[in-house]
Amino acid sequence: MEAGPVPAAVLIPLFMKDGEYHVLFTKRTTHLTHHSGEISFPGGRCEESDRDSADTATREAWEEVGIDPGDVEILGELDDCHSIHNYLVTPVVGIFPENYLLTVNDAEIERLIKVPLSHFSKPGVYRVEYWNHKGIENYPMYFYLYGEDEIWGLTARILKNFLDVLWGVEQAGEDSEQF
Repeated sequence: MEAGPVPAAVLIPLFMKDGEYHVLFTKRTTHLTHHSGEISFPGGRCEESDRDSADTATREAWEEVGIDPGDVEILGELDDCHSIHNYLVTPVVGIFPENYLLTVNDAEIERLIKVPLSHFSKPGVYRVEYWNHKGIENYPMYFYLYGEDEIWGLTARILKNFLDVLWGVEQAGEDSEQF
């Protein structure tokens, strides 16, 4: 019998730049075991010392990009998401100060990607494909483009959920089963 999903959390880090909110993403290094070279939010598995998902998300953001947990204002959490690697990921939304000095952990992170929230409402940025995976037919897979970077997979699913909540879009139960 397969063990239940491993609890994890990610931070959806928001910050002001040029009078507009931006989202901070990381591009993972190519030598990592899981999701190498992919774009993600700072995050990882919960540890016993973490009090809750916000603790996990801010601890991971501290380890990966140098945002002190005390400098993050937690706004709330989104619905949990299942990953293909048997993680149950809680997205935590938080704001950190403008002009923050970030410190990249180059063992995990190749580079940072800072995207204005308004970018995600532009034509041609978003698309959905319907995949068949593990017995699920027509499973929606979301994609967002930013320059040469493509955000997809679990990160795009979390981003879509965040944008739907932010912009008040009705979700039609698409997130009920995830792989």
